[in-house]
Amino acid sequence: MRRFRPLAGAVSAVWLLLLMMLSVAAAKERLVVSLSNQRVSINSVFSGATLVLFGAIEREGAAPKRRFGYDIVAIVTGPRQSLLTLRKDRVIGIWVNVESRTFLDVPSYLAILANRPFNQIAKPAVLHKLKVGFDKTILTQRIGPDFADVVHKDSFRQAFLRLQGERKLYLESENAVTFLAPTLFRASVPLPAEALVGSYAVEVLLFAEGEMIARTTSAFEISKVGFERFVVVAAQDYGLLYGIVAVMMALTTGWLASIVFRRD
Repeated sequence: MRRFRPLAGAVSAVWLLLLMMLSVAAAKERLVVSLSNQRVSINSVFSGATLVLFGAIEREGAAPKRRFGYDIVAIVTGPRQSLLTLRKDRVIGIWVNVESRTFLDVPSYLAILANRPFNQIAKPAVLHKLKVGFDKTILTQRIGPDFADVVHKDSFRQAFLRLQGERKLYLESENAVTFLAPTLFRASVPLPAEALVGSYAVEVLLFAEGEMIARTTSAFEISKVGFERFVVVAAQDYGLLYGIVAVMMALTTGWLASIVFRRD
């Protein structure tokens, strides 16, 4: 019987290890988020909107008490598109396009929001892995026959970020998330009038003591309503008929203009 004691001891050790792993797995925080609106409707007089992101941190099981509290980073990404950028220069006294770059499959809208500076939330390696910050966001360019994300100080990359920021399509704010209580937070997501129609992804990251400990996702949609929606649906679903009607309207408008402005 003695020769079975080591085996029994090993089995007990395995059970103890499993119990420890289960207790650690149960000791987690969980994120619960909600948006003030899941759908944003736009029409011809749309001038922008603001969504509010609400969130709560739920502690599960025997989750350890965080000595330095929590940090939140929210990343909102709009439909992707390819954009051409041009660099102008004076040639013989005339401003002309001398160089161009195409940014491929980049977010049409990008907002990175946090409750304090990114470098105080986590180490650079963690931020780089999670793509937190414009300088860590991949913006692939077509450079001749090659495709790559160039160095952060590249003039085209900086100009692209600046122009998108001026149009309020790219936003990086390190004080946009506000904690209403130790485990409750909110953030405002501004949407400019130029925001594209489509689905927008919202990713919320929870940090504690420099590490990401939880994440969750949500989404909302921007859609056209009224006559604008009718035109979009007609163009997509009835392309040929839409084209014929558009040509007829153009011809009619030209004919009416020739009558109104006819000189006798």
